[in-house]
Amino acid sequence: MVFDRPKKPGSNRPSPATQRPSAATQRPQRPGNSNRGRRNDGGGNGGGRGRGGGNGRGGFPEGQEPPSPWLEHPADSSPSPHDSASFVEYLRWMRSPDSEYKDSTKVQLLQLAEEQGDYSQQLKIQNKRTELIAGNDNVFSVTCPWRIRVGGHRGPESILLPAFDALGMPYIPSSTLRGIARTQAIRSIMAEENKDWKKADADIAKYFGDINSKEKANRSGKVIFLDAYPMPEASGSNGGLAMDMANNIWSWDAAGRALNYSPNPNPFFSLQQPTFLIGLKPASNCKDKMQEKNVLEKVRGWLLKGLAKGAGSQINSGYGQLLSEGQNDLENKLFDVKFTLEGQLIHGHQRFINWSWSERRNVWQMRGQPNAEVRSIAIKSMLRYWFRMFSFSVLTPPKVQTLEAKLFGAITPPAKGWATFQIINGQVDQREARPFRDGKNDPCGQQSGHLIITRSSEADPHEEDALASLFKTLTWMMFHLGGVGQGARRPCYSRKSRERAPWWRGATLIAESEEPMWELPDTVNEFQLKFQKNLQTFYRALEHISGERLNYRQPQTVSRVSRDRWSEAVDASCRIVVCEGQENYGKPYALAMLHSQDLKVNNRRGQLDYDPNLCGRVQGGVKPSPVWICDLGDYQVASVFGATQDPRRQYLQTLRSQADTYKQIWPF
Repeated sequence: MVFDRPKKPGSNRPSPATQRPSAATQRPQRPGNSNRGRRNDGGGNGGGRGRGGGNGRGGFPEGQEPPSPWLEHPADSSPSPHDSASFVEYLRWMRSPDSEYKDSTKVQLLQLAEEQGDYSQQLKIQNKRTELIAGNDNVFSVTCPWRIRVGGHRGPESILLPAFDALGMPYIPSSTLRGIARTQAIRSIMAEENKDWKKADADIAKYFGDINSKEKANRSGKVIFLDAYPMPEASGSNGGLAMDMANNIWSWDAAGRALNYSPNPNPFFSLQQPTFLIGLKPASNCKDKMQEKNVLEKVRGWLLKGLAKGAGSQINSGYGQLLSEGQNDLENKLFDVKFTLEGQLIHGHQRFINWSWSERRNVWQMRGQPNAEVRSIAIKSMLRYWFRMFSFSVLTPPKVQTLEAKLFGAITPPAKGWATFQIINGQVDQREARPFRDGKNDPCGQQSGHLIITRSSEADPHEEDALASLFKTLTWMMFHLGGVGQGARRPCYSRKSRERAPWWRGATLIAESEEPMWELPDTVNEFQLKFQKNLQTFYRALEHISGERLNYRQPQTVSRVSRDRWSEAVDASCRIVVCEGQENYGKPYALAMLHSQDLKVNNRRGQLDYDPNLCGRVQGGVKPSPVWICDLGDYQVASVFGATQDPRRQYLQTLRSQADTYKQIWPF
């Protein structure tokens, strides 16, 4: 959707925001006196207050200033919204220029909206209105422990926005609250009284109303739900509005037979850790005070229980949970484990730092810094990845896609998923080493949290044991195959030379549990047996859920393997091994062998470099490494896709020939 601001009468001057350079090598030029009449807070030139502003004019000669095509306007008509003006109000002034910088300026604009918005005055008015309408006894607050995105729409340049009211304030519509309470009421009656959906729906008509009810008194609801607004005292002056990011790295092709690797980061807005004030009011058709009290208590209980399960979108990925004080929803728990992550960490969106001119490329480049955040959706995505990898060996790709959607959810065709993933008490204990020279001696980053996997309302209750077994073993294998977040395919290690950032590479995922299943065996032989036992348990659970007999001892080959082609699948061409050997340059044995000189090849400049068919590639087209390495202290686990062809086959031969102990886990 594109919003064009109407021109003022008599003004035919084009906006510099919509003007592109006349040639590919020409830098964006600023018209003379373009700063006349402009706000001094950076809203018009990419500068600004705090971290959100970028360089502005400082350090740049005239004609070489950073591009901000969405923030530039003619001097006589530049918007000057009040600080309390909502983000949506400012969007009405935005352009959608055909600019190579539009994706970067999207990040800059979202950050400005997050950091400079102050809606506290209006939110206080809305909360006071809720208290006056509902009465002090009929209001209560709920807090989101992580993020929530309710409703919403696509704004300019397809920016995904949460629900805003007519004044542009973030909120939860009353219709959403009523729907949550009503759905929970039906599910509760179904569980408690063993009724089907239709009969339970008829039973709640006396609370929520039903226009088709035979009883006239039950045709309208007895409770009025009020819109819920963030409380600025607990949510922040902008109501918790915060930048978020979605990144669909793996996607199925049109035929549904193969996966395509293509990172696609998309910044959007959600609310982070907001606290909402919710008000309920008895309708005029309640007969007396006693009925009012009983009805409100009943509906409030259903609403609280429904909110604890989640509101809005991406509930199964950890979004939307809303809890009252002291409340937690651990109903239908399948599995849980506390964890610590060391290394390059899980990141959300990138924070805008500044614009930098590249003389080599003749283009402006946005400089950003990843924002470390404990994200349940990252854990879910990694579990989804390993589910696919292990399922490919025993099921056809279409069947894998169907089961994946059933268990994890999908957009097309729509499926909620049988499991819900949440992280409580998530915290960044130690941020990643700073990217410049100042961070050279910083310790590695560290995050921690408590992963909880529960059965969703869509799951078949009769499959709970198989579901718990599948996710328990899948999570165990994920912890012992690699990390999560940035650098997940390598264990955390330090660059001893410390000549360039990042100073720390890789990611090590550690389970903080005293349960026997998480106890690491002392020897390579014992670990091999333990891993194979968990893998067999996973396949038996998968067999039960899929309804098919699985021959995992004779795995199939997903596709043809060559030197530069392989499938990311734990199939017949894959090898998973556990080994121990000597460390080298601070790198664990399996990683040291992967980076050894013998496996390097000549690059385009004739210099020895890592083989992209072994270690992956970033420049010239992203190519993920076919090797995963997990460091477990005394020994390492290496998973190698396409291991039947060099250079992967050569790596395994080198690994085996120099190892103190070497055992194959897969194939059996």
